[in-house]
Parts: sequence; C-alpha cells; structure tokens
Amino acid sequence: MGSESYWLDTAPAFTGAQLGALPGQVDVAIVGGGLTGLAASRALALKGASVVVLEAGRVIGEASGRNGGQCNTGVAQDYAALSASLGADKARAYYLAYESAVQSVVSLVEQEQIACDLKRNGKLKLAAKPMHYEGLARTCELIRREVDAEVELLSAQEVRAEVNSAQFHGGLLQRNGVQMHVGRFGVGLAEAAARHGALIYQGTPVTDWKARAGGYQVNTTKGSLHAKQVLLATGTCQQGGLGWYRRRIVPVGSFVIATEVLPQALIDSLLPARRSYVTSRMIGNYFRLTPDNRLLFGGRARFAMSDSVSDAKSGKVLQAAMVQMFPQLAGVKIDYCWGGLVDMTSDRLPRAGQHGGVYYSMGYSGHGVQMSVHMGQVMAEVMAGKVEANPWRELDWPAIPGHFGKPWFLPLVGAYYRLQDYLH
Repeated sequence: MGSESYWLDTAPAFTGAQLGALPGQVDVAIVGGGLTGLAASRALALKGASVVVLEAGRVIGEASGRNGGQCNTGVAQDYAALSASLGADKARAYYLAYESAVQSVVSLVEQEQIACDLKRNGKLKLAAKPMHYEGLARTCELIRREVDAEVELLSAQEVRAEVNSAQFHGGLLQRNGVQMHVGRFGVGLAEAAARHGALIYQGTPVTDWKARAGGYQVNTTKGSLHAKQVLLATGTCQQGGLGWYRRRIVPVGSFVIATEVLPQALIDSLLPARRSYVTSRMIGNYFRLTPDNRLLFGGRARFAMSDSVSDAKSGKVLQAAMVQMFPQLAGVKIDYCWGGLVDMTSDRLPRAGQHGGVYYSMGYSGHGVQMSVHMGQVMAEVMAGKVEANPWRELDWPAIPGHFGKPWFLPLVGAYYRLQDYLH
C-alpha cells in the first residue's frame, strides 16, 4: 500500500519549473505553489505582470494534491443554518461564490485544454439518519426557493438506486459539481502559468519578508528578491513568518484511501451514477470513483495531524468504514493511503484580503479544489485595484482564543463531534 497521494503519484511531471537564480525584482511574488498561487500567477501573467511563485516543496504537493478530488457548488456549512446566522442575502452570495468557483475551474480547463478527466456528475449528500433527511429536506426547500432551483431531494429508495448501501435514508442532489483528476489538473495549471510567463520555483521556502521602498524584500533559502506586491497562498503552512495566520487557521488532518482497480461490473453495481458523495455526519465520509476505476474513500477518520504513522492508523479506520458501508468490498486491496491538512477557519468560510500590506487568500475549510482556483483568479483582480471582486472582503477574522498554531484542542473537538453524531 503506497503512502503517496494517488493524485500526485499518477500526475505527470511538471516540466516548467525554474532552475536558475531568482530574479532581482518582480511585480508580484506569490508564496505557495498550490492551486491558489498557480491560478493567481497565471491570471497576473496574462495581465502583463512579472510574477514569481515560490514553493517550498513541489507544486500542488500539499492540500492541492492531497484532497478528495471533489469540486462542487454549495457552502461548507448547512445552507439553512448559514442563512439564519448571516442573513439570506449573504448566504445567497456565498453560495453563488461557490457556483462561480466551479465554473472558474471548468473555464480554465477548457481555455488551457488541460487533460484531467473532467466530468460534470454533481454531488449527492447522503442522510445517515432519518433526522438528517428531515434537515436536508428543509435545506433543499430553502436553497431551491432562494438560490438554486436545480437542487433535488432524493428518497431512500432513489438513493439506494445510486449508492448500493443500506446505510442511507435519502439525500440532497446538487447538480452543479464536477470531478477531475486533481493531480493532472494542478500540473496542467502550473504548465499553463509557466507558459504565460510566470516564473515557478520549487524547493524554495520563503523565510520572511520585509517592507522596503516601493514594495517588499522577500527572503528565501535560495536568495532574496524585491516585489512590488506579495500574495500569501500558503494554507496550513507552518514555515516562515505566518504567525498572524496560524492563530486564525486550525490545521485539521483529513485522510484518504484508494482501492485497487475495481471490475466494471462491481462499479456499476456500487455507484452507477459515479457522482461525488458525502455523508451527513459531523465526522462523515466522502467518496468517489477515480478515472481508472478505483474507489477513493476519505474523511476525518481521526482528529490528528497528518504524518506517516497517523495516516496509516487513519487508513485502517477508513477501510473499516468503507467495508461497513459497502460489504461487497470486504476483500478488496487498498493501493493508496495518505493524509493532508485542511486549513479550517472557525466559521468554515474562506478569508481573503490584505494584512500589513500583504495580500492573502486561504482558509477554504475542506472545499478548496474549486475555491482556491477561483480565488487565485479573483486575487489577481483585487491586486489590480478591484477590491469588490473579493466575495469575502466584508468578513472579519479574529484570532481563535487559545490557539497559537499547534492545534492542541483537536482531540477535544473530535470527542465533541463524536458525541454530537451519537446524539443527533
């Protein structure tokens, strides 16, 4: 069983990386070579800016290449709860931001002709308990009335025709969602950014940055450069001068397994619609089929950080949950098991804007495949003076009390969520 991400292991090599010295001066320095940084670099280069991307490891090597590969509309929270807490207008605007984000991914794939197995199959949220189905019914009615007439509530019988498991009591279908091979997409995006003129440096950690006349001196392990503007696209990164952001983001481990290639007849029996799926529990699961007919099955199996030991333990938890959901897979081999860190905010809404003169976009809270790409392009507009392009500009971002970067409270959060799943 491999410990590398399936997406990264099966992605092509990135051929557009810079191998020489850093440039002395650029218009924009982007810290982080994930989907946010790559999308921003492409958009800025197309505007004629000189852009450098500084990535500590490999492009898309962290969250952007270690996720569940779902790219869907819909906010991270229950829409009805979000509408009740923030008001109908803001909830609608945030829902539509995710709808726009899906379209940003589709448009970019089409414009750059990225071969990444893009399919528009939609997302089905599965009710794990009868009371969850009642909640999905109320949410479906509100979404249909206020923002998206295409959502559909499926009965338990209709869900059973889509997901061959006895665990579910119905579901909420959101049709505006796509699947793709995120490894191929991410490398294709990096190649496109480089092709349009962005300079992308791998293995180049940023140590700090300092305000200088007309911009910033950005210091890396491979030298320094001067940039008129800086964009932080770092997610849960624990390196460099990111203390202000670490106090506002909780790095939560998310873990994934992928089976061996499955027979077509078994796939047709298990998941004939081949959608993206997510369960309704607080500590739930997400799953989908890969382009080469593996079942990818993930979730927050353990409230722990991701490392080789934690990933392996979580893989066993996930395999047990997968077999419980699909007894037909009891004898199936697991070929991949990996983990990654989700950049979670306290309200599960992204944050983007400026702090101390430096631009940032992060905190996608488990919905980053689409929003990272979208916000990379949005931040290129914001940095050109169009502040109103940022859908998250009015959100404040207070520090999380007692949190200074290391999430000591994760076991307590996990215990609370497990209790909520038991009670509700």
